[in-house]
Amino acid sequence: MAAFLSLLLLSPYAVAQQQPDPELRELLRRTVNESSSFIDRFDAEVWLVDMSARLQRHIPDTEQRLHILKLIHLEATRAGLLPELVIAVIHVESAFDPFALSSAGAQGLMQVMPFWKKEIGRPEDNLHDVATNLRYGCTILKHYLDREKGKVVPALARYNGSYGQFWYPAKVLDFWSRFWFYNYG
Repeated sequence: MAAFLSLLLLSPYAVAQQQPDPELRELLRRTVNESSSFIDRFDAEVWLVDMSARLQRHIPDTEQRLHILKLIHLEATRAGLLPELVIAVIHVESAFDPFALSSAGAQGLMQVMPFWKKEIGRPEDNLHDVATNLRYGCTILKHYLDREKGKVVPALARYNGSYGQFWYPAKVLDFWSRFWFYNYG
């Protein structure tokens, strides 16, 4: 198992040099040890290595990337969502920019509308804070998924405010299948 993990932790440069990336290994070890959403440490390591490699072109900083992935996994799991679906939503909504602001006023990674803060009595919440944004966004998405009895397409349309239209769900599902699908088998 240690040999397998060592192979997974090789950066592109390290592969050429046949040396593991010690910074990534330490960050990953710390991230996995701190994560409460993973049941099995090995599964956590494999998922984080896989998703980190995929996300690297969008978030070059390793520590920031692992921090965001850990929070995505935590909040998605807490809400009862697949983390990869949440990643696909983020990819479409904000292109992984925690400070994204839409023309309609939606904020952060998951493009949460600020009226929700007033609605739930938390006007001080910062929707550009990654953990806060993910908590709101995952909760909202799960609500719409439950409301649509597990049907992903109408739930995504509701999330985007485009209910009855299919362009947004099609884009999220396309990104999910092309970039973020993860085989748990």
